[in-house]
Amino acid sequence: MSETSVNQRKVAMIGCGFVGSATAFALMESGLFSEMVLIDADKNRAEGEALDISHGLPFARPMKIYAGDYDDIVDAAIIIVTAGANQKPDETRLDLVQKNVGIFKSIIPEIAKRNCGGILLIVSNPVDILTYTALKLSGFPENRVLGSGTVLDTARLKYNLGEHLNVDSRSVHAFIIGEHGDSELAAWSSATVSGVPINTFCEMRGHFNHDEATERIAENVKNSAYEIIAKKKATYFGVAMAVRRICEAIIRDEKSILPVSNLMHGEFGISDISLSMPAIVGAHGVENRIPITLDEEETEKLQSSAGTLKKIIEEVL
Repeated sequence: MSETSVNQRKVAMIGCGFVGSATAFALMESGLFSEMVLIDADKNRAEGEALDISHGLPFARPMKIYAGDYDDIVDAAIIIVTAGANQKPDETRLDLVQKNVGIFKSIIPEIAKRNCGGILLIVSNPVDILTYTALKLSGFPENRVLGSGTVLDTARLKYNLGEHLNVDSRSVHAFIIGEHGDSELAAWSSATVSGVPINTFCEMRGHFNHDEATERIAENVKNSAYEIIAKKKATYFGVAMAVRRICEAIIRDEKSILPVSNLMHGEFGISDISLSMPAIVGAHGVENRIPITLDEEETEKLQSSAGTLKKIIEEVL
């Protein structure tokens, strides 16, 4: 059976919890799509979110937003999966793995059997493991299965650096890579502010204690989700904006470089694991991974991060 042709103006959202509904709202406001189907195990929840968001359409652009089922995803350009258990206070993303792999074992085969031609974008946590799970269970070509990865973590890094240096965060070029979680790392070796190496720019702004500052900022980024969850029980607005950004890159075929979760093929000695690394993202999903500069210590940390994920995948798949 051949894949169904896709409607580039249609998106499907599987999972209407905090992240799914916030993302649906962000996508409605983006103007990228003219049709959005919401799917949830609790059909009433999906119907309620569809109605709530639809009532804002007079202030936005015309769009069809409705609750549906898996048959409605067939021609979607992007199928976003946010379904899964939420991270609780004092719980790591990896603590969710058993529950959410189990949920994916029911969701992904439903997607696979419908010969969808769109891109599968995984947002549920732990996102790297679930991206790999989705790739293996769906049978989709690997370029069409990607995770939101460390796109949000990277935005948090840019925000923190912008605050530290009193400069527009959009002029900061730096990545969080590895696991979207506790073993993630900031790739300081390749970090710049508009082409100026990060340490040089710091000194221009009167900051000289580089080791202390980089460690503190990286820890702040890594612990951001825990801090937000402790204060408001969940994180959803930041990731909704990150997913919107990935969708923009795909729908507009922007060839943007984003640290999405994608399958590694021997880069830095890592293979057969989905990991968050910078990649060119466009209409066909992941086009190429970008070989960013890492020093020896960063390379070892990245390999360790990959090892952590690989060990867990061997236990659950």
